[in-house]
Amino acid sequence: MTVVTKTDAAQDRSVGLAGPSTLQRLFVRPEIGAALGALLVFVFFSSITERFLSPLGVATWLDDASTLGIMAVAVALLMIGGEFDLSAGVMTASTALVTALLAVHAGWNVWFALLASLAFALSVGAFNGWVVMRTGLPSFIVTLGTFLALQGLNLGVTRLVTDTVQVSGVRSAHGYQSAGWVFASTLNLGDARIQASVIWWIVLTALAAIVLMRTRFGNWIFAVGGALPSARAVGVPADRTKILLFMGTAFAGWVVGSCNILRFASVQANQGVGLELHYIIAAVVGGCLLTGGFGSAVGAAIGALIFGMARQGIVFARWDSDWFMLFLGVLLLAAVLVNNRFQKRAERVRR
Repeated sequence: MTVVTKTDAAQDRSVGLAGPSTLQRLFVRPEIGAALGALLVFVFFSSITERFLSPLGVATWLDDASTLGIMAVAVALLMIGGEFDLSAGVMTASTALVTALLAVHAGWNVWFALLASLAFALSVGAFNGWVVMRTGLPSFIVTLGTFLALQGLNLGVTRLVTDTVQVSGVRSAHGYQSAGWVFASTLNLGDARIQASVIWWIVLTALAAIVLMRTRFGNWIFAVGGALPSARAVGVPADRTKILLFMGTAFAGWVVGSCNILRFASVQANQGVGLELHYIIAAVVGGCLLTGGFGSAVGAAIGALIFGMARQGIVFARWDSDWFMLFLGVLLLAAVLVNNRFQKRAERVRR
C-alpha cells in the first residue's frame, strides 16, 4: 500500500502517459496559494507607500520575516509529519538565555556557550519526540507542558542568577566577534543592510526543501504524517522520524535564539512567548494541513514573507498596528480553505 503523499514530478509521472499537464501539476503544489498571496501583498503595499520598495524598506521586511521564517520552515516539516510543537517560541528565549548566562556569568567562550545551548535544545526536542511516541499523547499536550516548564525555568533561573529577568553584556565575552559574524553580521547591498538571519533563512529553507522533496527521509515525513499505521506497516522508522522532526524545531529555535542574542546582546526571560502560534500560522499559510501529510517548506518560508511584508507595510503606511491582527485572522481562515481545496485537487490529479 502506498503511504507517501508527495506531489513532486516523479510521482506525477506514475499516472501514465495521459498524466496531468505542467499547469495542472503547478496548481496542486502546496505553496501556490501562498505565492499568489505574497504577490498580492507585495503589489498592494508597493502601490500605497514608496518606502516599501526602498532599499531600507526591503531590508526591513526581509529582516522581520527571517527569524519567523526559520522557525516556520521547521514547524512546517513537523506539521507535515503530523505533529505540533507549542514550545517552539519559548525555545528561542531558552537557548539565548543558556548562551548568555554561560558566556557572561560563567565566563565561557561564546562558541562553547553556543554549543552547550545547542545540546540543550536538541535534548529538549528529543525528549518531546520520545514522550509523544512512547506515550501516544497528542503532541499539543506534551509540548504545551514543555512550553510551561521552559517558561518557568527561564524566569526562575534568570532571576536567581541576575536578580532581574534579563541577561546582557554578551559583547564583552570571549569569542563574541567571530560568533557575531556568523549569526549577527550584516551584508551591505547598496543602501540595504541584509541581516545574517536572512541568509540563515534562505539556506535552511533550501536545505529543508531538498530534504523534503528529494530524500528518503522526506518520503518518511509525508508517510508518518499522512498514514502512520500504514507507514509502520511498510517499514518506515516512524519513531525516529518524528523525534528528528522535533529536534529540527529545537535546532531552528537555537538558530533564532543565537541570532537574537548576538545581534542585540541581551535577552528577556519571557522573549518568544506567543510566537509559536505565528509559526503555525505561517506554515498553514504556506500550504500545510493541520491534519498532516501535506505541505511545503518553501510555502512556509513564503508564509513568513507575507507576515514580514504585511507587518512592515502597515508601519510604512502609518496605519494602526492593531490592523495586523485582523490581517492574521483573515489570512489564517483563507489559508485553511485554500489548502483544503488544493489537497483535494492534488488527490484528483494523482488518480
